[in-house]
Amino acid sequence: MAEEIKKHKFLSVIDDYIVITIGVALYTFAWADMLIPNGIASGGLTGACTILNFATGIPVYLSYIVVNTLLILGGTMVLGKGFGFKTLYAIGLSSLGLDIFAGMEFLHVFFDNKLLLVVVAAIIESIGITCILARGGSTGGTDIVALIINKFWPISLGKVFLALDLFIIASVLLIPGKTVEDMVYGYVAMVIFSVFVDWVLLGRNSTWQIMVFSNKYKEIADTVIHDLNRGVTALDAQGWYSGESKKVLLILVRKPELHTITKVVKELDPTAFVTVSSASTVYGEGFDEMKTGINLKLKKKSNNVVGTK
Repeated sequence: MAEEIKKHKFLSVIDDYIVITIGVALYTFAWADMLIPNGIASGGLTGACTILNFATGIPVYLSYIVVNTLLILGGTMVLGKGFGFKTLYAIGLSSLGLDIFAGMEFLHVFFDNKLLLVVVAAIIESIGITCILARGGSTGGTDIVALIINKFWPISLGKVFLALDLFIIASVLLIPGKTVEDMVYGYVAMVIFSVFVDWVLLGRNSTWQIMVFSNKYKEIADTVIHDLNRGVTALDAQGWYSGESKKVLLILVRKPELHTITKVVKELDPTAFVTVSSASTVYGEGFDEMKTGINLKLKKKSNNVVGTK
């Protein structure tokens, strides 16, 4: 069983990188062959690099990789070594994709209806980013800035993204020749992108509660803990009809792990009775962290008290 799980994990990782690669290709194509050639800049780091390109001529791929490298170094200092290889892979491949697609002028897309072009490009970009996020990757950029801010202040990531994107897109007006119409096109792309990404983030970060009723509870619990690296709680229960004492397993997992857990249970005990329900919010190790700003305030207060002694 352990060998089968390891094989499944290996194939799953390969599959993840294939999907991330496809996602990066879609994302960079939408920018390099649709938005940028038509003089449109949306939000995020790519949008900021595009505006820099309009103003100075610096290639988007170059400023993109340089700024992301600086953000990763800063994020590592503040957040710790939390950037997985999938994120580094997606960032490096995105920089390469922006360069390659920009050089393929025969792929550049131009519509008579600029609004239609923005909508199509935003949908393609959203699908690409969705693929990347759904497989545990990230393109860095403003994501890192938002995580740093969110670490110290109880401000939702959504609000940080919105503020950054509003500022980035509005800055296009600082470039000679750009109009309010160009800014509006950027906001249209941002809204379409945000709807898709929010849906993915909410889906992936949602938590599910699994309760397993099985006589093979020990084998199931050991497999989940040792092979799947998830915690399990065994609850005492009694069958009212049979009067027998039993153990019920309580397992909390993220949405992407739900299928793997239920598959393991089915393979170990095909007759197991399993219930799955959505948990709106779970705070604790391995899940969400309660951010109220209290720790930061207490730290400041403590420093002030020490300074007066």
